[in-house]
Amino acid sequence: MTEIADNLARIRARIAEAARRSGRAATAITLVAVSKTKPAAAVIAALEAGQLVFGENRVQEAAAKFPPLRAANPALRLHLIGGLQTNKAREAVRIADVIESLDRPRLADALAAAMEKESRRPTLLIEVNTGDEPQKSGIPRAEADTFVAACRDRFGAQLRGLMCVPPAGQDPAPHFAWLAACARAHGLAELSMGMSADFETAIAHGATLVRVGSAIFGAR
Repeated sequence: MTEIADNLARIRARIAEAARRSGRAATAITLVAVSKTKPAAAVIAALEAGQLVFGENRVQEAAAKFPPLRAANPALRLHLIGGLQTNKAREAVRIADVIESLDRPRLADALAAAMEKESRRPTLLIEVNTGDEPQKSGIPRAEADTFVAACRDRFGAQLRGLMCVPPAGQDPAPHFAWLAACARAHGLAELSMGMSADFETAIAHGATLVRVGSAIFGAR
C-alpha cells in the first residue's frame, strides 16, 4: 500500500507543476481519487496518505464501501462520477457529497424528488457528452445550454459546474476548451475534466477537479 502513497505524491507534484505552468494556484485544483473496483484497503491507504476526496462509478459499490470509511474519516468526500440510473437517485443523494453525472431531465426529476425525501442536497455537476458519442452518458452538446439553464433555475446554488469525458483517441484539448467556455457562459465555477492520461491538459484549460484512478491505484 506504500505504492499508493508514492503514486499520490507523484500526482500531486504533477498537478502543482501543471498549475504553475498555467499561472494557477495548485490549491484551486482538487484531486478526485477514483477508487472504483478497488477494495476498502486501497482507500484506507490513500486516506492515510492524506487523500480525502474519492470518486466512484457505481452507487451500489459506493454504498457498500464508503459508510464505514466515512464514519472513521468524517472529512472524507465522495463523488459519484458514473452514469446514474433514475432508480438509484435516492441512494445517490443519501451517500454522495457530489453527483457529477446529471445528464437528462428525468434524472433531474429523480434527484429533486430524492433531495426532498432525504432532506439532503449534494452538489451537482452536469455531464456533457462533448463528443456526442452514442454509447456514452452526458447531455448532447446541442442541448447543453438549455439543460444547464433549466437546472440552474431548479437547483440554484446546488448546481456548481460541468463534467466531461472526451472521446478516446482524440485530442482532449478542444473538448476541455468547449466545456470551460460553456461553464463561463453560465457562471458555473466547477469544471471536472481530466483523468490519468490527460489531467495536465485539463488543468491548462481550467479544470478545478481532476479524476485520477489508475495512476494512483493501478490498473483495474
